[in-house]
Amino acid sequence: MWIADGWKDYEVIDTSNGEKLERWGKYILVRPDPQVIWDTPRKHPGWHKMNGHYHRSKKGGGEWEFFDLPEQWSIHYNNLTFNLKPFSFKHTGLFPEQAANWDWFGEKIKNAGRPVKVLNLFAYTGGATLAAAAAGAAVTHVDASKGMVTWAKENAVSSGLKDAPIRWIVDDCVKFVEREIRRGNHYDAIIMDPPSYGRGPKGEIWKIEEAIHPLIKLCSQLLSEHPLFFLVNSYTTGLAPAVLTYMIATELKAYGGHVESQEIGLPVTQTGLILPCGASGRWEI
Repeated sequence: MWIADGWKDYEVIDTSNGEKLERWGKYILVRPDPQVIWDTPRKHPGWHKMNGHYHRSKKGGGEWEFFDLPEQWSIHYNNLTFNLKPFSFKHTGLFPEQAANWDWFGEKIKNAGRPVKVLNLFAYTGGATLAAAAAGAAVTHVDASKGMVTWAKENAVSSGLKDAPIRWIVDDCVKFVEREIRRGNHYDAIIMDPPSYGRGPKGEIWKIEEAIHPLIKLCSQLLSEHPLFFLVNSYTTGLAPAVLTYMIATELKAYGGHVESQEIGLPVTQTGLILPCGASGRWEI
């Protein structure tokens, strides 16, 4: 398992009965987590004095309950700054477990010894985009949500990367990749973090089990002659790490290199154990 254990401004304090107790900067949140199927005693005082609690509804969805929480605040990871705000379906605008991948590809970019062009698909609020740009890459950031791209730009400004070579694109990721192929554009690295289910700007339906392998195959046509890495993230329980490995290895076999896929996770302070948070597949030379 790849563990994001370099955080100072974030921690999973404890987990119990379908929920996790987290510290985001100086604020404590309780949010649901389907992986937490154990029911252990809630001894930490944060369980009873949190700043925000997302309550799941038995009918689906849910809502936030706030106790002295600002509308927006910031946390830092190394030299990056992320602006957070609780919004729909329990999210805050950041997936801290992805720092395990930021550290990995950041080192690859820094050590490449050449200019690196990165394509980040389903790029959300820009965590991977900023990590790649901070390491020295030129990044194309693509997301179908205009609001998410605006948020990512704000994070770039807060991180001192306002003038970094980042191209911000609001578009359906599949259609963008198809156009880039027709244009003859190429990238040295591709990152994708597709949702389990979603809709494009014109109502296009995305189901990861049906769409992920065709997208990996499509993206392989965008790789430069000497690609650096290819990263696929999945939060869908049906896509085991071995499935990611098989798909990536099948489509990138012409480049040689090797693929490794693992669960990614976050350390839990109270227990010393690791909370699983999805999986990632990494190809590299």
